[in-house]
Amino acid sequence: MSHTTMLSWVTFLYFAAFVFYLFRMILGREFWGKAATGAALAGLAAQSVALALRWRASYDLGFGHAPLSNFYESLIFFAWTIVLLYLLMERRLKNRSIGVFVLPVAFLIMAYASIAPGMNQRIEPLIPALQSNWLTSHVLTCFMGYAAFTVAFALGVMYFVKKAAGLKPGVFIRLLPSEFQIDELMYSCAALGFIFLTLGIVTGSVWAHYAWGSYWSWDPKETWSLITWLIYAVMLHTRLVRGWRGRRMAVMSMVGFGCMLFTYLGVNLLPSLHSYMS
Repeated sequence: MSHTTMLSWVTFLYFAAFVFYLFRMILGREFWGKAATGAALAGLAAQSVALALRWRASYDLGFGHAPLSNFYESLIFFAWTIVLLYLLMERRLKNRSIGVFVLPVAFLIMAYASIAPGMNQRIEPLIPALQSNWLTSHVLTCFMGYAAFTVAFALGVMYFVKKAAGLKPGVFIRLLPSEFQIDELMYSCAALGFIFLTLGIVTGSVWAHYAWGSYWSWDPKETWSLITWLIYAVMLHTRLVRGWRGRRMAVMSMVGFGCMLFTYLGVNLLPSLHSYMS
């Protein structure tokens, strides 16, 4: 089975995991939760194998490099980091309810990578700007930060669902964490993402110095990365200094996620030194 076919199956596995998590929330039966975790784990394992096969295929073609060099590969890796981070969180918290808010994002990313018109799925040699050992460290740290911000966004959505559903308690509301727990998790994910994004900006700056002779050139991608960094810095600062919690933190997580998405996707529409990622 080729890595492309395997990634197509991963898309369906993530969708199945989302459906099973949803069944668990609606029906309140743990059987569906176990099935959801199993589907998510199977999808993550298959996706890991597919990424490894794609990596190996690049060496077979004579220009081996990590599968992180174009927009398609970045989407696949983004979904992988989201599911990995979520499953680690689920294992630690022993709570599967967050999956119904996180897995749809991973599924949509995989689906977009598969069906978006004009998506380049070919394995191609790296352009000179990408021929650096900084590529893996920069992309890895950035996307781990993006994954943490995505989970924080999902927790923000969960917070508002919890508030709305609290007016009409049902089976599924008892399966959700308390508002205090959601708030704490949202803060922890935002802080983790902030650390990784900081490392991503630093490694990107060093890489830019070697590639273009300047640590910072106010490229659209760089500018919006800084804007995203500042928004999460404000979010963490207001939490520690002003004591913001609950609704305000949920709103900030959504605003930050929107800026992160624009940093990742929106600036590709603008002239940029990072246009090779489109």
